Amino acid sequence: MTLGGIMATATRTIKVAIAGINGKMGRASAKALLAEPGFEVVGGFGRSGADYVGKQVQDLAGVSDSKKAAILVSNGFQECMAGCAPDVLLEFTEAETAFQNGKSALERGIRPVIGTSGIPPEHVKELSEIAAKKKLGALVIPNFAVGAVLMMEFAKQAGAFYSNVEIVEMHHTKKVDAPSGTAMYTTRKLAEHGNKFNQQEVKEKELLANARGGKHESGVRVHSLRLPGLISHQEVIFGSPGELLTIRHDSFNTDCFIKGIVIALKSVMELDGLVLGLENVLTQDHGT
Repeated sequence: MTLGGIMATATRTIKVAIAGINGKMGRASAKALLAEPGFEVVGGFGRSGADYVGKQVQDLAGVSDSKKAAILVSNGFQECMAGCAPDVLLEFTEAETAFQNGKSALERGIRPVIGTSGIPPEHVKELSEIAAKKKLGALVIPNFAVGAVLMMEFAKQAGAFYSNVEIVEMHHTKKVDAPSGTAMYTTRKLAEHGNKFNQQEVKEKELLANARGGKHESGVRVHSLRLPGLISHQEVIFGSPGELLTIRHDSFNTDCFIKGIVIALKSVMELDGLVLGLENVLTQDHGT
């Protein structure tokens, strides 16, 4: 399925290198972009020394197209950049690696789109300073699913009317960071109201450490579940006397992220600094 109608057609082909090429998001992105008009996948890399180094990106993505030249997986950032000249680095590795790759990309005049979870605010700030200095676009995206972005925006709106809220985020057992980047981003959006949520009414006694979840400085409680069968799910639950309001988003596979990835890759070419969050580059024109 192509997504060329999401935004106006780019005036030139956008060349993309993918970091974390062998992960679910890397492979899904490669598959989509190899078929998407206006994009050219020019390189990919993942873990240094991995057994997939030297294999074709097309094979990892499950794409067989004899008309396209073979794109080989490189053994790290430096090797990849030596062999191709991307406009954008699409990043799906781990937080610290993504931060270092993002800095290196900007120094080379390459625009990073970072979808890696768990980038701390101080690293976002440093990337923002480099992007501003270089006058280059950069994006840090906690979640590429348009539905997840709307879930967070609706939760932020509801936060103005409720004093009690807890977040439950649910992911697969291979996810490293907890809470998820989406949950942390949601807490920061709620904290923008300046409220102190979940004022304590009794002195709680936890019979198991952290049974009440993690507590953000705003008072928002966050609970992280890790179970087989889950992909990416989040509930933001608001309560007041006599009612509950639950705002939930579920991702069942990687298909729901592709629209946001395409939007981000096109949008970053028009920016001259760093933007945090897909909601800041979304418009009504991006609907299906």
